[in-house]
Amino acid sequence: MSVISEESVRGGSVFKDIGTVDEDWQPTEIESMCMNCHQNGMTRLLLTKIPFFKEVIVSSFSCANCSWSNTEIQSAGRIQDQGISYTLKVKSKQDLNREVVKADSATTKIPELDFEIPPYTQKGALSTIEGLLDRAVAGLEQDQPVRRATDPEVAEKIDEFIQKLKKLKDVEEEFTLVIEDPSGNSFVENPQAPQKDEALTVTRFKRSVQQDIMLGIRADDDLDEEPSGSDLDTMRNEVLVFDTNCPDCNAPSSTNMKLVQIPHFKEVIIMATNCDSCSHRTNEVKSGGATEALGTKITLNITDPSDMTRDVLKSETCSILIPELDFELGMAALGGKFTTLEGLLKDIKDLIVSKNPFICGDSGSSDRLEKLREFGETLDKVIAGKMKVQFILDDPAGNSYLQNVYAPDPDPEMTTEKYTRTFEQNEDLGLNDMKTEGYQQGQ
Repeated sequence: MSVISEESVRGGSVFKDIGTVDEDWQPTEIESMCMNCHQNGMTRLLLTKIPFFKEVIVSSFSCANCSWSNTEIQSAGRIQDQGISYTLKVKSKQDLNREVVKADSATTKIPELDFEIPPYTQKGALSTIEGLLDRAVAGLEQDQPVRRATDPEVAEKIDEFIQKLKKLKDVEEEFTLVIEDPSGNSFVENPQAPQKDEALTVTRFKRSVQQDIMLGIRADDDLDEEPSGSDLDTMRNEVLVFDTNCPDCNAPSSTNMKLVQIPHFKEVIIMATNCDSCSHRTNEVKSGGATEALGTKITLNITDPSDMTRDVLKSETCSILIPELDFELGMAALGGKFTTLEGLLKDIKDLIVSKNPFICGDSGSSDRLEKLREFGETLDKVIAGKMKVQFILDDPAGNSYLQNVYAPDPDPEMTTEKYTRTFEQNEDLGLNDMKTEGYQQGQ
C-alpha cells in the first residue's frame, strides 16, 4: 500500500501531472466493503492534476467476488471564485463523445424531459455525455425490482422515463444538457478549440449565500454579503494579507490584496498569490466599482511590437475576440487580469494550448493536437509583432480597460464603443432589476 509522507504533502509532490511517468507514483490501495455483495473488495486512489481543475482524486473500486466495479472523481483543489454553468445543444451522436468533468456539487439538467439530478446525489465523475446518460439510467434502474413489487404504477412510469433517457442516445431530436456547478470545478469539452463552440454556452455566476453555505465556505449564520465602509477604507490604505493554499501545489501560501486607482479609469482590487514551495505566482483583478450603465467594446489594431507593452485590465465579465484567428474567449475564462497585452496573450496560449485537459493521452486526437499547435504558433507571431490583427475587449459590465499610449490625445489605433446591454447580457450579469439604467428588454 502506498504511503503519503509529510514531506511530499508540504512540497506539493503528492499530486502528479496526469500522464506523468514515475515508478514510485502508484495508486494507494485500500481494502473496503463491496456495496453490491457486502464482501471485501479493493479501492485504488490516485492523486493527480488535470489542468483547469488542479488536484483531483480518482478512486476506482473493484470486487473480485461479484465483479462489481465503480469509478469516482473528487476535486482536491480550491473552490473557484465563481460558479460555472455549461449549456450544450446535443445535435449528433458525435456530441455524446464529449468528455465531461462533473463535480459532486454540480446539478445536471435535461430541460426537454424536465429531468434534474440535484447536487451531492451523485459522486463526481470524469466521463462523457453518453456516460452521464448511462449513469442516470443505471441510478433509476437500481431500485426498480423493489418498486415493481411494492408500487407497480410508479415502476411503470419510471420504466417509461428510462426509455426516454435511453432514446436520447440515438439523438433523433436535438436536446439540451445543462451542468451548473457553484464550485466552478466542472468542465465540458470544446472539440472545436481554439475556435468558439457554437453548440456550447459557458457562463459564470456569483454564488448565492445559500450556495456558499452548501459548499462549506460560509458559516450558516454568516449572512453578510457586502464589506462595510470601514473595511473598504482599510483596503485603500494598506495591503491586506491572508493565508491561503497555493492553487497549483496546494502548499500553504499567502495572498496580498489592495485597492488600486488606475489612471484615466477607476478603482480595482488586485490580489496576488506567491508560493514559496513551487514558485507559482498568480494575480487576479476584480472591479472595485459597480457595473457601468453601458457596456464597453475596445478595439485595438495591433500594428507594432510596442503594442505588447500596453497595460490591460480584463474584468471577469469581459470576452476577448481576435477576428483574424476566428477566436473568441468567453467571459471569465481567464478570470480578472491586470497585465500587459503580451502577458494576456501568453495567458490565452497557456489556457488554450498548454493547459487543455483533453489533449493528452487517449483523449487527444492528432488533428486536434495539430490545430492547437498551429494556433499557439500563430499567437507567437502576434506577440512577436509579425502579424497584424484586431484585438477586441468586449465587456458588458464596462469594467475593462486598455491603455491609450497617446493619452490625453486620442489613440489612432484604438477605438472605444459604448453600447446598451441586451436582455441576455443583463441576465448574465445578474441585473434583473427592470429599472436598471442601460437595460432594454426588447434588445
